Amino acid sequence: MYEYIIGTIEYVSPQYIVVENNGIGYQIYTPNPYVFNMDGEKQKVYTYLHVREDAQFLYGFKNLETKEFFIKLINVSGIGPKGALAILASGEPNTIAHAIEEENYKFLTTFPGVGKKTAQQIILDLKGKLHEFLTDFPDESITTSKNVEKNKELEEALLALEALGFSTREINRIKNTLAKEKLTTNEYIKLALKKLSNS
Repeated sequence: MYEYIIGTIEYVSPQYIVVENNGIGYQIYTPNPYVFNMDGEKQKVYTYLHVREDAQFLYGFKNLETKEFFIKLINVSGIGPKGALAILASGEPNTIAHAIEEENYKFLTTFPGVGKKTAQQIILDLKGKLHEFLTDFPDESITTSKNVEKNKELEEALLALEALGFSTREINRIKNTLAKEKLTTNEYIKLALKKLSNS
């Protein structure tokens, strides 16, 4: 029903954001609310309306790729919107897609609410159906991505780059190079900006 909403971010909480458009404030649940800026500028939020018998929830995403992966996840038996948000809050579509293709149960079970049984169901339902999420991502990257997931400073830096307006593909292009370094969040950001400006 709603492909996206363009408006200003009026409120950011740990679970959701409020986007004002034409005098209406839309409460939108999102994986990483803090990637959205309350700077008064209009922003596009890709949305998905989830309708239940007793309620309607609007979910939002910084880019179309994340929204499409969210839809893939909620079509997995046993995973609802909240579970899909938790997974996307901890990992990126490219990384998760590679884990699924390689049947990397250990990696998938690092996500909140995902046990071995759920990881098996994710692989059963999605393996071979995620080709559009595997572009611009080296085959060997899943080994590195397991280290990335545990690197809080790098994850914070990647979120900051997304907030600065860099696309997922641009970030993924340099992520493995960054992961080879052990730096502070600010140092990761500086190095990333240098590499992105040279690419």
